[in-house]
Amino acid sequence: MDLKDQRQDLKISVITAVYNSKNTIEDCLKSISSQTYHNIEHIIVDGGSTDETLDIVEKYRGNRISIVISEHDNGIYDAMNKGIKAVTGDIVGILNSDDIYGNEQVIENVVKVITVNNVDSCYSDLVYVDRQNIDKRIRYWKSGNFYKERFKKGWMPPHPTFFAKKSVYEQYGLLNLDFPLAADYELMLRFLYKYEISTAYIPIVLVKMRTGGTSQPWLYTAKAIIENYKAWKINGIHTNIFTFILKPLSKTLQFIHKEAYK
Repeated sequence: MDLKDQRQDLKISVITAVYNSKNTIEDCLKSISSQTYHNIEHIIVDGGSTDETLDIVEKYRGNRISIVISEHDNGIYDAMNKGIKAVTGDIVGILNSDDIYGNEQVIENVVKVITVNNVDSCYSDLVYVDRQNIDKRIRYWKSGNFYKERFKKGWMPPHPTFFAKKSVYEQYGLLNLDFPLAADYELMLRFLYKYEISTAYIPIVLVKMRTGGTSQPWLYTAKAIIENYKAWKINGIHTNIFTFILKPLSKTLQFIHKEAYK
């Protein structure tokens, strides 16, 4: 089997966690259904929506939606874990209900990069957009090339752009629900830094993420910093205090350079 045939045989599982997202879920579903790559399994994990979310999901049944789980959960990371446990694909990605892919070739690019580079994972850039106008940029998260010591400088890849082989989750575990604010950070620190899974950077925007429309309160930021510290400690990795100072400060550049990258 040549590399091209191998790429076509890979199944990509995309997980969407959703709860009462009637205003945004259809954009997300259209984004996935329009992908040029054919072998996609879309798993919807609904937290028990009481609005029209599930009615909209039902309209797209059979259009790449393979599994719908609708039940109470313990937050978004619990929903993601339910989705990861349900996947039957080779590569796992997460696209939440407020988010959309940057173009129709996102999954195609992901599969190509992972197979050509023979890596366990990949990630890319992400752009935050206005909640009502997705063409209006708010922040640009330019990830840059990976080397593990960047984590000590406050770096992390944007989780919505992160794709990893199912075997990575099977070997190194799921999202840790002891981290209600930073489970994604702990997961990538564990995968990329502690266990040194291989990865590749795709230097384009793969995901557009809607903003919540408000800035994070200081209490939320303080709690996140504490969880970031615990993420290093629980994994038995040592760093210094500058890691936790630089991480929130790095967001400033995302606002400054929001129009610099196309």
